[in-house]
Amino acid sequence: MPSTCSALVTCSALVKRALIKRVVTSAMAAVLLAGCVGHDKGLGIGNGPPLPGLPDRVELGSVPFYRGEAFHGSALALSALLTLQGVSITPGLLEPTLHLPDDVKDLPKSVPDAAREFGMVVYPLDPTLNALLVQVAAGYPVLVRYTEGSMFWSEPRYALLVGYDRFRRHVLLRAGNERRKLMSFDKFDSAWTDAGHWSVLVLRPSQLPAQIDHERWLQAAHDLAQAGQEEAAAVAVKAAASR
Repeated sequence: MPSTCSALVTCSALVKRALIKRVVTSAMAAVLLAGCVGHDKGLGIGNGPPLPGLPDRVELGSVPFYRGEAFHGSALALSALLTLQGVSITPGLLEPTLHLPDDVKDLPKSVPDAAREFGMVVYPLDPTLNALLVQVAAGYPVLVRYTEGSMFWSEPRYALLVGYDRFRRHVLLRAGNERRKLMSFDKFDSAWTDAGHWSVLVLRPSQLPAQIDHERWLQAAHDLAQAGQEEAAAVAVKAAASR
């Protein structure tokens, strides 16, 4: 009898997972067929200063800050984002998941993988400064990768973009030991470009980015489902369908 009950429970769980996957797949197809693909509406074209339509100055002061050495920036930044989303976490707990300090070169993949383990949607952004500032203006800190160093030595760093000032032409980062690291638009754009324009949002499935690209969001939901978070992915798809 116990083995029969166990088999029934296992069967029920498999059926539930299959149903959720079917819902996610069907919803993704429905949204795509409806032609609901978002656009930047003119923002995020080129790498110059932000275009009209954005606030002059933004600072997301409520974003948590974990202080640490710059080479631990990926764990510091991701911990802050997860904490902002209500997850109880510290950089030290994330470092084994990110395989630090050994696998630094794999961080562009291991950081999103770690975020998905907590049921978060990882949404990549267009490779323009304006695309990043649009999200910050909407209240979303952006996880970025940039290069720090000189012509003789440089290394990739991870930080949170949490603000900007159009008139002073600088961005504001949570980076390493600096809670308010200022970089000019030009310097940040150059350092970010040198690191491959890597930038993502880490959002709850029920949240939606500003100026959403539905196709990209659905791909992010699919990636979340592939990570074993089918229920969270279904919530993300439903949220996109409602926009």
